[in-house]
Amino acid sequence: MEQQASSSGASSSSQAPPQSQPSFDDCLKLLRGERDEQRLAGLLLVTKFCNKDDHAAIRKVYDAVGPQFLHRLLRTGMGKGSDGPGDNRDAYLQLSITVLAAFCRVPEIAASEDMVTKIPLIVEIMSTKAGSPIIEECYEFLFLVSAANEEGVKTMYESAGLHVVASQMSILPDGSHMIELAMKLVQIILIKLPSENVYSEHPADLSMVVAAVAKQFAVLQNALKFEALHLLSTILSNSYSVPVYDALRLMKNDVWSTNMRIGIVAILQNRVAPSHKLQALILAESVISIVGEGWLIGEMNLTNSQDSLPADRCILLVLESSRVEIAVLLNDLAYLKYEASKEPSNKENILVKQRNLGIAFSLVEKIIKLISSFGGEESTANAVISESTFTKIISGLNETIGVVLDYLRDAKEHGQMKGDDLLAAVRVIGSYLAEAPHACKDKVTALLGYMLSIEGEDELSPFYSICFLLPMLCQITLKTGGCKILASSGALREVVGCLIALIEQNNYTYEDNGSIFLACDTVLNLLLKREQIKIPSDDSSFIRLLVALSHWAEGTDDASIVMMASSICSLILELKSEEALLNHPDFAAGNITSLSKLIGRSFAMCGQDLMSDDAKAEVDLFQIISSAYSSWADRFPCIRQAVESSRPFPFRHVS
Repeated sequence: MEQQASSSGASSSSQAPPQSQPSFDDCLKLLRGERDEQRLAGLLLVTKFCNKDDHAAIRKVYDAVGPQFLHRLLRTGMGKGSDGPGDNRDAYLQLSITVLAAFCRVPEIAASEDMVTKIPLIVEIMSTKAGSPIIEECYEFLFLVSAANEEGVKTMYESAGLHVVASQMSILPDGSHMIELAMKLVQIILIKLPSENVYSEHPADLSMVVAAVAKQFAVLQNALKFEALHLLSTILSNSYSVPVYDALRLMKNDVWSTNMRIGIVAILQNRVAPSHKLQALILAESVISIVGEGWLIGEMNLTNSQDSLPADRCILLVLESSRVEIAVLLNDLAYLKYEASKEPSNKENILVKQRNLGIAFSLVEKIIKLISSFGGEESTANAVISESTFTKIISGLNETIGVVLDYLRDAKEHGQMKGDDLLAAVRVIGSYLAEAPHACKDKVTALLGYMLSIEGEDELSPFYSICFLLPMLCQITLKTGGCKILASSGALREVVGCLIALIEQNNYTYEDNGSIFLACDTVLNLLLKREQIKIPSDDSSFIRLLVALSHWAEGTDDASIVMMASSICSLILELKSEEALLNHPDFAAGNITSLSKLIGRSFAMCGQDLMSDDAKAEVDLFQIISSAYSSWADRFPCIRQAVESSRPFPFRHVS
């Protein structure tokens, strides 16, 4: 026993005394040291003591080491400092980025000017170290500083931070913390900086962001999917987004739009919050505005994925979701406008719901435009849309148009004649009736006069509502029954007034001319059936129309304009006498000369064969002109004299 004890004692005495481990205070002493070697050692040791959530400890470390040393360490790691051997440069850089990111988890440190001034250096590192392990901490640093200090956002933007982030997003791992931070950085820029500057200065960068985030939107099935949805809708629904739209159209690869379709379908077909479905619809409306309505039909499978969805799934989901939104929003608006108390908060609520209603209406209009091409030789939809799908779409549209008409009937009963929501309702109804003029016939007939009198919030006359309904009016007035509906509604004068307004705009774009000809055809149809529908001969709007049409045709060699204007004027003159015309306050003496020239030119064009090769319509118009002229020529000697002197062939008056 003694021997054993002696042996044990000898062994114990031969061991070295245990060394004490450095404490947190020891690390702080090193960080406050005079030599950089001490501070480096302190930084390396302090990681054992500081938890990332222990802000008090992190603050003590930051105060101990000081911002000047951190700045020197960062520049040395970048190769811009004179201290330290070059062999350790990467280690210095790694250490400095790691420490800076850790410090910025304390909001007060992240918001400091010292951290803001380091942003240009961090952006420079990111631009040269793509793919490096330090990139994630660079993203973290930029996000924390930008979130804590608006000057940080400005500095990052001015240091080309948006360009660097945008150019790297496509190579960041799907669903990674880095891609999440990159998305948040872009979101901060869009929220905190003026949109007019960001969108005009960086459309290409934002288009790269859209393409990269669209992929995440398609492939992810976690909360980050909704972050992607929010960012995409933020970028594309901004009023300054047009340059970004143009940049996306120029992209050689359109896989981004396919990814959008996949992501939107995933949102719409699953149980998610109504706000997310609305955002998906907003995003869908933006994508269609960029690539066209055909986007609603297309492939639905991810690259290297075995799962595939029918090509028509997107259009059906967008239509159904839009229909639900329209029904809910119209019901909410009717309640807020006619039943709820008149509180100031209601006004803002109404405006929000009206904006959302506009998105749903726009999507329905785009679907109407797409299906109007079904059956055409160039329609790509023919190969992928089945008869049953087409039937579902038509049935859904019919039902929704009926709901919108009910909303207008409710507004009529409450005496509402003005409102952008009412005007938008007329527009979507007009879009559908242009393709199906006899849909919801009873409701349309009952509300036609009211719809033609609706004004937008800032309008002084129902100009746009009439324009929206012109395609339908043109079609229904081909038959006497349709003319009677329009005449009985008391809206004939409004249609004539709309035509005059279109002509007097005097900026004839292709769209304007299209609306003018639709209005002309409608008025022409009514005048041709004047005996059956009893058009009043003393309506002064027809006098103003004579003046407008004669001015419209002046200075143009377009036979379609001359013949259309002349035919309507000829039919109006059947209702008048020269004396009554010249004595009317809206008709000047010089107008009779313009009218005479117009009628004469139409005869001259026909006689000299100046009409177009496929001018059957113009020939039909000339027959109308000739027939009408024969009935009133004796009552208008001034016009007859001018016409006969301009005719290039012997005139034979037909009694």
